[in-house]
Amino acid sequence: MSGQRIKRFLPRGLYGRTLLILVVPVVAIQLVVSVVFIQRHFERVTEQMTEAVVREVALIADRIARAPDPEAAQAVARSLGAPLGLAVTVPGAPPEADRRGLLDLSGRAVIATLRGGLPGLGAVDLQGNPRAVRFGLDTRFGAAAIEVERRQMTATNPHQLLVLMIFTGIVMTLVAYAFLRNQVRPIAQLAAAADAFGRGRIVPYRPRGATEVRAAGRAFLDMRARIERHIEQRTLMLSGVSHDLRTPLTRLRLNLSLIDDCPEAEAMRADIDEMARMLDGFLAFARGEADEEPEAVDAEALVRAAVADAARGGLAVTLAEVAGPPGPVMLRPQAIRRALGNLIGNGARHGSRVEVSLRAGPSALRLVVEDDGPGIPEPLREAALRPFVRLDDARNQDRGVGVGLGLAICADIARAHGGSLSLGQSARLGGLRAELVLPL
Repeated sequence: MSGQRIKRFLPRGLYGRTLLILVVPVVAIQLVVSVVFIQRHFERVTEQMTEAVVREVALIADRIARAPDPEAAQAVARSLGAPLGLAVTVPGAPPEADRRGLLDLSGRAVIATLRGGLPGLGAVDLQGNPRAVRFGLDTRFGAAAIEVERRQMTATNPHQLLVLMIFTGIVMTLVAYAFLRNQVRPIAQLAAAADAFGRGRIVPYRPRGATEVRAAGRAFLDMRARIERHIEQRTLMLSGVSHDLRTPLTRLRLNLSLIDDCPEAEAMRADIDEMARMLDGFLAFARGEADEEPEAVDAEALVRAAVADAARGGLAVTLAEVAGPPGPVMLRPQAIRRALGNLIGNGARHGSRVEVSLRAGPSALRLVVEDDGPGIPEPLREAALRPFVRLDDARNQDRGVGVGLGLAICADIARAHGGSLSLGQSARLGGLRAELVLPL
């Protein structure tokens, strides 16, 4: 569960994840260097500088110990301390307790070094005056108060190295981002080309980038070419079959026209009409509206026109709900009208009432066609979307007419737009619910 929670805060895009891979090590290295190297380095520098002050203070303390009286001791302390930058008062008012700031990391080294080198050291104050160190020292004339400038005991510019590291880290991150962008851009172009091909559009693409990305790009181009050849061959084959079969059907129809009307002739004419419709279905499935280019259309007007066409054809269809997008959307209008016509006709063929709904979401357009027919059982819904599948039980689409291509054509049109067609049960009418989802 903790891993899932962490994933929610991680970036999802390749740019973000790669930048995270670059930035985290840089930040980690800076923290390690700052905490381990810089702290230890400046602590050692502080110790060395404080040891120099300890020797100076020890010299002054020795001379004070040799003085005959307090006045002479003060004169010695003043004469020796002034050139060394030490303010020594004998006797004086030393601090009463050690005082150090919470973030004063080098102050710990100052206090420890003073205590290690000066046996008679009293309290050390590092907070009273941030620029000075005050401490007491026991002498034969009483406690001496000593004040030293902090810069004599501690490095004054440790932040410069931190600033330099941070600035260098930012510059290197920007440089890495520039190189990263050049490497990620070909991947994004490949993804865009693949997405466009999935929507039925061919966009120019040339493999670029690293060797692995180029290999993936060439594999995509080969795959796209094979799919295009397959689609072209399928279209040519079915078109050729349909065209070749129309000629004998036309001759049969002409021969039947010379025969007197009788039940057998009417049955043969019905069979010929059914075969013509089957050929039209084959040709429509082979064509798949692949030649139509997407264009900006008014989705609401498109749906209203499809419903009006079906109503003029004598189908009991109504527009139940309309919530279209505020502006035009990129669609293949003829393909969408054809898909709606197939769904409406399918619903009217198996029910007495059909309702069409249009709903626009933030990322997808939903076209829903519902009827009050028997519907399709859930185990058979996936099979109903495959071409040349006729459901003999329950719904029995086409009722013995056609070859089971209506829903397959609709599914192909949805996939050509990068969407999908799903089948379910209508909660409002009780029959089939066909939902065409098209991404915006």
